[in-house]
Amino acid sequence: MNLKIALRNLWKNKVYTAINIGGLSIALAAFIIVVLYVNYETSYDKNLPNYDRIYLVGRSMPDFKTDYTPAPLAKAIRQNFPEVELAGLTKNMGFEMPVSSDHGKIFSSNALQVESEVAKMFDIDPRDGLPANDAGLKAYLPRPLYKQLFPKESMKPPQMVALGPSNGAQAEKVSGTIDRDDEHSNLKFDLLALGNDISFGDQDYGANNFKTFIQVKKGTDVKALQEKIDRLYKKEVVKAGVSPTDRRIAGRSVIFLDPLKNLHLRPAAGSDANYKVVMALFGLGILVMVIACINFTNLTIAQATKRAKEVGVKKVLGAYRFNLTFQFLAEIFMQCVLALIMGLIVAEILLPVFNNLFSTPLSLWRSNTTLYWQLPLLLLLITIISGIYPALVLSGFKPAAVLKGNLQTSYKTLWLRNALLAGQFGIAIIFITGLFIVNSQLKYMRTEDTGFKPEQVISIKNMVLYSQPWSFRDVREKISKIPGVNYVTVASDIPDGSKAGTMNYKIDGKEASSDFLYVDFDYFETLGIRLKEGRLFSWKFNADTANSAILNESAVARYGVKDPVGKTIRGCDIDYKIVGVVKDFKSQGFQTAVEPTVYTIKNPCGNFKTKIMINVDEQRMALVLTTLKSQWSSINKLDGDDFRYDFLDELYGRLFKKQEQLQAVFFFAAVLTIFIAVLGLFAFSAFTTNSRIKEISIRKVLGATDFQVLKLLNTYFIWIILVANLVAWPLTYMLAKKWLQTFAYRIEMPILPFLVAAVVTSVLTIIIVSIQAQKAVRRNPAEVLKYE
Repeated sequence: MNLKIALRNLWKNKVYTAINIGGLSIALAAFIIVVLYVNYETSYDKNLPNYDRIYLVGRSMPDFKTDYTPAPLAKAIRQNFPEVELAGLTKNMGFEMPVSSDHGKIFSSNALQVESEVAKMFDIDPRDGLPANDAGLKAYLPRPLYKQLFPKESMKPPQMVALGPSNGAQAEKVSGTIDRDDEHSNLKFDLLALGNDISFGDQDYGANNFKTFIQVKKGTDVKALQEKIDRLYKKEVVKAGVSPTDRRIAGRSVIFLDPLKNLHLRPAAGSDANYKVVMALFGLGILVMVIACINFTNLTIAQATKRAKEVGVKKVLGAYRFNLTFQFLAEIFMQCVLALIMGLIVAEILLPVFNNLFSTPLSLWRSNTTLYWQLPLLLLLITIISGIYPALVLSGFKPAAVLKGNLQTSYKTLWLRNALLAGQFGIAIIFITGLFIVNSQLKYMRTEDTGFKPEQVISIKNMVLYSQPWSFRDVREKISKIPGVNYVTVASDIPDGSKAGTMNYKIDGKEASSDFLYVDFDYFETLGIRLKEGRLFSWKFNADTANSAILNESAVARYGVKDPVGKTIRGCDIDYKIVGVVKDFKSQGFQTAVEPTVYTIKNPCGNFKTKIMINVDEQRMALVLTTLKSQWSSINKLDGDDFRYDFLDELYGRLFKKQEQLQAVFFFAAVLTIFIAVLGLFAFSAFTTNSRIKEISIRKVLGATDFQVLKLLNTYFIWIILVANLVAWPLTYMLAKKWLQTFAYRIEMPILPFLVAAVVTSVLTIIIVSIQAQKAVRRNPAEVLKYE
């Protein structure tokens, strides 16, 4: 019986039902996608059996943190601490490398060396098992890549491949394949070199080139272990007899243990930008659900008077308030079920768009066991949140009052409806204002002077090793002869957001850490970096290839040196003469302040120079690329295969990806919340107008004009919207200020977005209310008042 009544009521009020279910279903679709994304981002490596007991060992320095440690530390930890079950090393090769067979070729950009103990931690289990103690390194490929090289089913491992360019390829045996999918892991690789010792006798505590992972026993006091490892590290450095500089660095280092669960989103030695985006998305998803639940509650209470006589009759016939509350909750539950079903359909439709934007493989039905219990819980929560108060209001009418036609009891909920409507628009205002602030920061990042010019620079991806300036001279000369080429250089790093190496340097007795780049002639000219004082590197000065250095402004400021040109800076056991100072440039984007940096042509402590950069005339870009591709084998005989390149401005633009994602999310959230709020305003204004139809008719009889009536109805809602703006502005200001503080270079808080949000919500309110009021204004007062 109650089911029939519920269905009849839903059908009778089709418009309100459609608004209720439609608004809630769209919000649910958005929330489901957000929950999927949050589940995905927070569950990296969570399938590992010892997920909570795996840690990355890092070092905290006075000026920065790093997760790179010396090779012997892992062995020392194993030998000295019984509470550590496993300890091992990993090392990334750091360059792109061709891997070829007679049947195909792939390009490995993420080759990784891993020790067997780390493989055990991360559940990496080759088909032929882990290497024996004396097996050395064995190469493995993920199964999809192996099939590209060896497409026939009969071509089972082991098989031989060639690593590197054909002119200098190294034969290597692929011992097997790995079925493990590293897409959802912190340990990513497209080529794996697995062995029991990947240090190859590198027992130098002064060389921090490896990552050290440990797995502790259950119940281990991690804080105490961290302190013990720190003491062991300092002791081993002294025992190893490293240089005084390295000993001082170790003395100021503090070992930390970073849990595996933190590595993806908020690593101790990295940026927590990913974590902030995930949490922001989750917060936005919750706000969207809140606004949808508010809309649902508001509309249900607004229709309370239509059910008052039904409640009065049922109470007279003996129904208890509990029975009525349960009945109304059941009706609301039915609507929520329908909304959830529609939400799942909408989410399935929108997921490909979201996956493309965030580069994720999210799916509603594949490997989503957490969603199976989250959805019923979500359904229960929205039913209780959206339905409990309306159910109590509806079941609380007094029979004697409502059956006499006295429905004034329902107006006791007017304050709540007004507050809920203001809350709806308050959340929409937060999204609108936030969208404009994010847009302003992004526009600033795209248009602000970065201190260098990446627009016409090509970055060559081919693996090249140039450890000396003259080894690059022939390549430079050949490329420079191509019409349209302005400058050519090579360096250990390019300004694409990647972190340079760090080393201690000393000037005038003051020692501090600085980034260092291993560069070549024309590096600054190629990138358009401006000179502040002194000169740039030049072939005219032979000493530049041996012991000359250039500092940026931040380095000069860190060392507090005046007139630095001509002074000596010592690092890597070399005394460099400072020949120039360049302007700071934002090589790591806008979130990180420019680091003090030392540029040298000679640096035995640096990585190899593998990054070729070419500055090209804008009008001749296509011609230069075509020429390079056709002549590359003769230009670069060290690595003449498959000319591959990137545009530097595109690489640099990837640093803005998280903010662009946030911009897209705010746009969709703003549109969605405005849509839901407008739906609620539409229904609420219709209810308010209908409930005041007699008042409007009496005013018209007494001489009120249409404009006066429209003004009367609009004023009521405009006040609610103004209150919503006044409440939302301070909250938006605080949230936006906190977000902007994550940028080292940012805009001042703009006022215009707040005014735009106020104007948009006010105009929408006037339009929606006027449309509803116009129907009431046009009605004939005689028809409305004929029974009075």
